[in-house]
Amino acid sequence: MKLRFDRALDSWGKNTADRPILVWVVSILWLLVIGWLAFFWNLGSTGLVDETEPLFAEAARQMTVTGDYITPYFNEETRFDKPPLVYWLMAIAYSTIGVNEWAVRLPSAISAFVLVCLGFYTLLFFGVGTSDSYTRSSSLTPRSFFCAGLGAALIALNPETIAWARIGVSDMLLTGCMCCALLCFFVGYAQPSKPQVQTRWYLAFYVLVGLAILAKGPVAIVLPGIIIGLFLLYVGKFRDVLREMRIVWGSLLILAIAIPWYILVIGANGWDYINSFFGYHNIERFTGVVNNHSAPWYFYFVVVLLGFAPWSIYLPVAIAQTRFWKRSYWRSTHRSTHLGLFALFWFASIFGFFTIAVTKLPSYVLPLMPAAAILVALVWSDRLNRRVGNIQPTSRFLLWSHWLNIAFLLSLSAGLFALPRLVGSDPAIPNLQESIRQSGLPILAGSIWLVAAIAGIFFILRRRWRGLLAVNLLGFIVFLVFVVTPAYFWMDQARQLPLRELSAIVRQVEPNEELIMIGFKKPSVVFYTQRPVTYVRETEKAIAHLQELKAKRSEPFSVMLLSYPSRLQQLQPQLPQYQTLGEAGAYQLVRIRHPA
Repeated sequence: MKLRFDRALDSWGKNTADRPILVWVVSILWLLVIGWLAFFWNLGSTGLVDETEPLFAEAARQMTVTGDYITPYFNEETRFDKPPLVYWLMAIAYSTIGVNEWAVRLPSAISAFVLVCLGFYTLLFFGVGTSDSYTRSSSLTPRSFFCAGLGAALIALNPETIAWARIGVSDMLLTGCMCCALLCFFVGYAQPSKPQVQTRWYLAFYVLVGLAILAKGPVAIVLPGIIIGLFLLYVGKFRDVLREMRIVWGSLLILAIAIPWYILVIGANGWDYINSFFGYHNIERFTGVVNNHSAPWYFYFVVVLLGFAPWSIYLPVAIAQTRFWKRSYWRSTHRSTHLGLFALFWFASIFGFFTIAVTKLPSYVLPLMPAAAILVALVWSDRLNRRVGNIQPTSRFLLWSHWLNIAFLLSLSAGLFALPRLVGSDPAIPNLQESIRQSGLPILAGSIWLVAAIAGIFFILRRRWRGLLAVNLLGFIVFLVFVVTPAYFWMDQARQLPLRELSAIVRQVEPNEELIMIGFKKPSVVFYTQRPVTYVRETEKAIAHLQELKAKRSEPFSVMLLSYPSRLQQLQPQLPQYQTLGEAGAYQLVRIRHPA
């Protein structure tokens, strides 16, 4: 079977120069298919997801309403959590295609797709080659395209990337800018004999770092600095490469892109911005727990295991394949062969940095997923192409990984079968466990991975490794299409649609009538009602707020309350002229009128 695979590659073309147009058309179609499937398919077909996504969407909408593109606002309060690039891009999308979910999520989806394409390009030229010079497509082989196509698929088709590419927050924009910057650096680094080409790639690196700082803040320059600095020190090229990069001029370019907005926003808001953004949202997130986002030291091991599934099983063997302990070997080889080693430093630096940080969130390690994809793509490419060299791991180590792959798929299948019994409760979705069971999705999901595991066992026993690769890839695609997508629609219908329906009722009333949300905070209501919302966590505070309003006003007035029916029943003795405006899902919207 392996021989037939090699013959198939040879029949496709011993050299892509024989059929360059066909090869590039197939490659472009492959990128479009995986990009559409992972990022754009049904992108705007569901509502915004509470809690975080509507904060970004509404802040961007407020910019278009007020014309203030310097200071972000949400619910009539400044929002200093993130820099403005994601808001600016959403605002551009609003002006182009309207204020809707598509516009909110397009910056994330486009960022992810551009990253996949640049990852393909980098792997195409530097994934399997060992040449001392940079080559063009006239000398690329089908194996180069196989490695690049596989790497692009792994960058796109993993749970972590898909989740954050389909939501309108700044994490995917940061990942796209920063990771593309790292890839641009490597493409320039790998071409020391072509200074003009090298300079263009380094220039792209600086521009993208500047944009990344506008997307998320100082972390966008700290992480690339750590990754590149440690990598260059390891290969003994620190001074030479910094000289090639013209680091002083590059730093000035980064500052020219990133600093003007920071100067303007500090000028407009002073120490309030400095203390909130730099102090609370950057320094304190690293040194202390912010918003109760604490986790044990092994948190990111679990995040990578599940977030990069099922490919994460091969990360240990991929790391071993680099033979990073053989420094003398790496220092003697040409730069164009260093992609795997660079991806290792990329992966380990981000993983280590956020493991040390006290505040922990799954999205923090999103920027290491492309590096993980590159490492695993190189392993599979070498395995299927039967390449043997100084940095190959033992076949037994890789075989263990194959069996661990099967064990993981079986565990995943068992967990999905048991999912209705494992989930907790959600006040926004009554009878959550029963609803999940009735959907039939856990049975379908568990069956998909059970069939994949059985097929994988067959291919391992027959030593048909590309069959095992196909099982993982096709299993993930089938799972995405027939389980994840329907589950996403189901969650939207159960959790978010009721809030949109009640928000539509609110938009029909007078804009000066106050809307009070009691017992929870759902920012999507601000976006969909396009009006400010007063959040009150406790019932007693809601009563005190209503009494305060009554004391301040001498004329009749009315307010709307949005909460769970059980909480409104507690308030009912305090609510004169109680009127129900609407009920949807777990929520109820009422109006109370206060006479003069």
